[in-house]
Formats: sequence, C-alpha cells, structure tokens
Amino acid sequence: MNFTAIIIAALAVGGTGIILGFFLGIFGEKFKVEVDEKEEAILGVLPGNNCGGCGYAGCSGLAAAISKGEAPVNQCPVGGAPVAAKIGEIMGVAAEEGTRKVAFVKCAGDCEKAKHDYEYTGIEDCAAMAFVPNGGPKSCNYGCLGYGSCVKACPFDAIHIVNGIALVDKEVCKACGKCVAACPKHLIELVPYDAKQKVQCSSKDKGKDVMAACSVGCIGCHLCEKNCPSGAVTVTDNIAHIDYEKCTGCGLCAEKCPKKIITVQ
Repeated sequence: MNFTAIIIAALAVGGTGIILGFFLGIFGEKFKVEVDEKEEAILGVLPGNNCGGCGYAGCSGLAAAISKGEAPVNQCPVGGAPVAAKIGEIMGVAAEEGTRKVAFVKCAGDCEKAKHDYEYTGIEDCAAMAFVPNGGPKSCNYGCLGYGSCVKACPFDAIHIVNGIALVDKEVCKACGKCVAACPKHLIELVPYDAKQKVQCSSKDKGKDVMAACSVGCIGCHLCEKNCPSGAVTVTDNIAHIDYEKCTGCGLCAEKCPKKIITVQ
C-alpha cells in the first residue's frame, strides 16, 4: 500500500472541497435573495389554506402583497378578524373591522318544488350540462342542477347537495369564493353573514313561465319592493334583489312575498 499516494489524494480532494466551498460562499453571498422579515411573519400567521379567496395565488402571494402595502391587512377571508389583527400588529396599522361574508345559493328548487323536462342519466357534472338539451333536465334554466361542482370546489366542506340543490353551512363557510367561481349558472353569491333576508331564486323568466317550472320561484310581482320601508329591495329582470347596505332586517319583504322565496334566517 502506497501511503504517500493516499495522503496526496486525500489532500487533493480536501483542497478541492475547500476551494469549491470558498467560491460557493462568495456566489451565495453575491446572489442571495433578501428575505422580507415582515413578509415571513405575515405568512406565519396566515391560515395556509392557499384557497385563493383573497385574490392572490395562495398565502405566500398575499403575504408579499400585504408586506409591500399592495393589499389590506384584512384581505384574508379565511382568517377573518383574528388573523387581520395579528397582521395589523406586524405592519404597525390598525385592522379595520370587515364584514364577515358567507356563500349563498340563490335557488330553492329542490326535487319536490322544481319540475323536470326529462330524466337525465349521464355524467353528473354541472359544467357538462351546457352540452345537454336545455342546459339540464330542470324546467327552470336558471336553477341549481344539483350535481355538485360547487361541492368539489369547496376546500372547507361547507357546501353539500341536499334534496337536489346545493346548501351552504354558513358556520363552516370561509367565503373563499371557490364555489362562486365553480357554479356555471352563477347561482352562488357572497352575502353578509348577518343578512336576515335573502332571495333564494335567480330566474329572470316572467311570472307565468316561472310558475310553470317551479312552485317557489320569484314571479317579479314587486310586492317586496313596494313594501320595503328602506328601499332596499328592487325588482330587476323579473327577479328581486336586496341591497344589504340598506336592509334593516325588518322582514316585511319576506312577509309580503306570495311565493315565500325570500328566506328569513
């Protein structure tokens, strides 16, 4: 065994390692990416769901935007007020009290109330209904199809199909907006958590056509609009709409509605 050769080889390998380490250290220092401490701290308090409900591509995107002052500290709908308060402390600003929102499905046409034009057997996907006759088997072309595209999109298990229509559990919903984007009928909207009255219909058909398709659809009779003392209810395109900023929750619109499609919760 040639010990001299072994020692020389070891020294050569060790020397090469030292030189490489030296140059890697230099390049690492030169090209290192500066870490924003506020951004890292904000990311640490965000819930980490990466749902996109804030309008950014995940929690890291939102953290970067807040740290740069491009987004408010209460932008995260999942974290709500508690997370907003923590982020406010990091940013050194007061977190404004935001209105908690939840998703709401504007359709009450379940299996008993909505009529069907035909029996459908095929792929149970709401988006796929665009390729079948009349946009689906329901007589109402505006109604919930009940095939659960919104259910699949919800990352919080807050929405389920019950008796043929989608229903939201408002206590579980985080208002991320995934279900809103997933519904091809545009039946889901974000409403204030404390909203007392909500119009559970989206049909723009005239009253006669609505009654032929669904026993509980809005017929655009304007009684809710005429009886609202705060001017919060308007009927546009044959369907009632509630302005939640004006609504006082008196319940007169629901009381006067002949189809009882304005829900009281």
